[in-house]
Amino acid sequence: MTTEAPPTTDAPTTRAAAPPHLSPRAKLVLFVLCAAQFMVALDFSVLNVALPVLGRDLGMSHSALQWAVTAFALPSGGFLLLFGRIGDLYGRRRLFVSGLVLFGAASLLATFAWDPASFLAGRALQGLGAAAIVPTGMSLLTTTFPEGPQRDRALGISGTLMSLGFTVGMVLGGVLTDTLGWRSTMGLLALCALVVLPLALSLLTESRTAERPRLDVPGAVTVTGGLLALIYALSTAAERGSFGGVDVPVALVAGAGLLIAFVMVESRTAEPLVSLSMLRRRTVAWGNLGGLVTFSMMSTVVFVLTLYLQDVLDLSAFQTGLVFGVQGLASAVAGAYVPRIVGRFGARRTLVGSLLGQGVFVAALLGLGTGGWSVWLATGAVSLASMCHLGAIISYGLTVTSGVADAEQGLATGLLTSTQQVGLTVGIPLLGVLATTGSDLLSGTRVVLALDAAIVLVVGVLVAVGLRERGARPQSPDGLT
Repeated sequence: MTTEAPPTTDAPTTRAAAPPHLSPRAKLVLFVLCAAQFMVALDFSVLNVALPVLGRDLGMSHSALQWAVTAFALPSGGFLLLFGRIGDLYGRRRLFVSGLVLFGAASLLATFAWDPASFLAGRALQGLGAAAIVPTGMSLLTTTFPEGPQRDRALGISGTLMSLGFTVGMVLGGVLTDTLGWRSTMGLLALCALVVLPLALSLLTESRTAERPRLDVPGAVTVTGGLLALIYALSTAAERGSFGGVDVPVALVAGAGLLIAFVMVESRTAEPLVSLSMLRRRTVAWGNLGGLVTFSMMSTVVFVLTLYLQDVLDLSAFQTGLVFGVQGLASAVAGAYVPRIVGRFGARRTLVGSLLGQGVFVAALLGLGTGGWSVWLATGAVSLASMCHLGAIISYGLTVTSGVADAEQGLATGLLTSTQQVGLTVGIPLLGVLATTGSDLLSGTRVVLALDAAIVLVVGVLVAVGLRERGARPQSPDGLT
């Protein structure tokens, strides 16, 4: 990479002077970018409750239904870094728009699928489109809105809508499946792409690096292959409820080997896909660790609570959706205030406080039992944990991307979104299976929640130490330090 890495962000950084309020055009640009992120987040969850109906309609066995999720997760996570860098070099708007076209066309294919193969092909192409949309959309956001109040607000809105997209998808998927059938869930995604595409073409301007270094093909092959193998192994283990079989351990070993090879390739390449100096930055390393943990552990909480509410408390799917609907509203409220908290205390302090808060409120769920009052405890605690979770999402995004030159924003946001994807994938197979492998679901749920809370709290302390200011300089509430 020919672009020189910006100076370390250990010292207080002067933020770009920009008006705190967004112009009407800037609001429209933000709407387009956030709507695309919301659409992708919606895709993560809208199909989940429709899977049994979908399987009967297309003749897919229970074991084959895992591929409805895995077929999307593999390309969407595996190609994020590569597509983020391609956007840097050849045009972020161009790749963003191409991703929207592919996502919309793939959603139509999945909507009108006539057999399992055509449906899974549509899901895989959706994932490939998402891999182009997410990193380029985030890098367009961070290059459009300068560091300071504007970027804080933009990332706050983006994080809120991403969290809402996942929650709304769980509720909306059930409603659509019951009223219009499972195909309507895929049709909704096609409609979203159709709405966003013309706005993107008319509002977004092209953005790319000034120089055009060669694409690091060996690095792209090893990191993409490693992520594909890792996500396959974890997604498959989550669906099966165990790490048994031959393919999962082989994929884990292959993924680890390819990622080790990737690090070796990057250390010897003149124009690497990922600058190792960026990975050595404290803000990038510790910020991404915080993001990985907040995503993986919160997805695990949602998974085990869904089982607990329906199988222990005998709530219906609709009532369970209402619980998570309250959670979504709480996240929306948090999204309105987190940027102000960041402006007052800084992104690093907000990240640490949010992780610790998430851990504390997840620990409160250990009081769940079999009585009706447990519904209220579950609703309140998961909503408060989600507010802290959203604070961690926003502040870790600011921590990771602050101080990064525009030429490397695609790389930084590619790392950021890869962390999100792996986080959403890794938590359930690592912890969630503990809730279902025993004979007592309530006891298993408590074990998972205890481990979940402990991991978040420990990592929160580690991030606090890792991001601690060096020397005796006072900490400045500038959103960075």
